[in-house]
Amino acid sequence: MSVRVSLSDPGVFVPPPLFFVAGIGAGWLLDKYIVALPIPRIITGFAAVLGVGLLTIGLFLMAWGVVTFRRAGTAIIPHHSASQLVVTGSYRFTRNPMYTGLAIAYIGVSALLSTAWPLLLLPVVLFIVFRYVIQREERYLGDVFGTDYADWCVRVRRWL
Repeated sequence: MSVRVSLSDPGVFVPPPLFFVAGIGAGWLLDKYIVALPIPRIITGFAAVLGVGLLTIGLFLMAWGVVTFRRAGTAIIPHHSASQLVVTGSYRFTRNPMYTGLAIAYIGVSALLSTAWPLLLLPVVLFIVFRYVIQREERYLGDVFGTDYADWCVRVRRWL
């Protein structure tokens, strides 16, 4: 696979984890100050176990993506240029393991907070991440890595 370095970047200036943190924060504020949408008490114990499990899985998937990028020696922060297309590690299964991990961890945090508001806001968060982060990154990677990127997109799903 050819390695090409671009002097440009994807044009993503807000760190993507902030969108997920904002969704959780907005959900918590809505729950606390507007109207509580608690997860029913009969499943609260289950929700806590589920929350810890999903948070752990999400953090693991994010960390695996970060470690894979570090080993490849390419930029993790999306407003820096990529030095190579990473298709190993977690990138064999998903084109966005860090964002997928964030989404899974987000669901886990919502369960731990015992509120449904963040879950209701998750589609909004995912839309914003898709529109303002993923689409820009995909355009950039397509421009920089051409057919190598297009071939990888055919083989690997965007999410899971």
